[in-house]
Amino acid sequence: MNSLSTNQKANAKINLYLHVTGKRNDGYHTLDSLVVFADIGDNISVSSNNEENKITLSITGPFAKEIPSGEDNLVVGAAKFLQQRYSITAGANISLEKNLPPASGVGGGSADAAATIRALANLWKIDLNQENESEFNKVLAHDLGADVPVCLKNKNVFMGGIGEIFTPAPALPPFWMVLANPGRKVSTPDVFSGRKGAFSKSAIFNERPAGLNEFVEIIATQNNDLFASAVELAPEIKDVISALEKLDGALLTRMSGSGATCFAIFASADAAHAGARQIADKYPGWWAQSAQMASP
Repeated sequence: MNSLSTNQKANAKINLYLHVTGKRNDGYHTLDSLVVFADIGDNISVSSNNEENKITLSITGPFAKEIPSGEDNLVVGAAKFLQQRYSITAGANISLEKNLPPASGVGGGSADAAATIRALANLWKIDLNQENESEFNKVLAHDLGADVPVCLKNKNVFMGGIGEIFTPAPALPPFWMVLANPGRKVSTPDVFSGRKGAFSKSAIFNERPAGLNEFVEIIATQNNDLFASAVELAPEIKDVISALEKLDGALLTRMSGSGATCFAIFASADAAHAGARQIADKYPGWWAQSAQMASP
């Protein structure tokens, strides 16, 4: 988990499918999801602060004004989590370049927190590999958020439990995506609260898909169980799906996480780049980006 740099990329998290498999007595829902990461995201950099325990956060980027810069930011929470867990008295200056829209279903805040943990672990000489991963993930999910453990792992995995249990994914064929968001924040707790219907089964598969077409066929048989609830809160999501479906070369479209960001899968970079430009031109108020899956 450790890194050689105090600069870390907070990659966008994409739920290729998301099944809600149950609900625990404490109110948390259990999940089954194939999570991959895009090669776009926010950026975190950290440096030493000589004032004991002092954590500062500066935010730049296109979405800087839309997120808190104080105690409510998960980046600050992640720094204080490390200080408390490892009895760290050193301070840190943290810079966040916010490129991903907040509250958009791509794990932006959780990815920022995970990148902060990686960067500060390097700065403060914390060996995260000494942690029991299973127990550490439970603590992270409870204290910082359910998506933080998978963002810390930053690899293609099947995510289970409330977000703290991982099953390795088989090697996946390379693909590109267009990500689009209508400029609408969606509350994850509200989406879960509004979910109706029966719980779904796990859809984990072990065999490596023969190619992208077979992979898309597999994913197409699954769902995002939060879609209907998210659409009730943000009907614009249907417009995003419709726009993505019309793009040349789009193989599969779906909402990521609890929304409102949706994605389309493409076989080539050129098709994805062209699709993102088309969305941006037609819907100037939306956020639209092309991206490649970060790792096979």
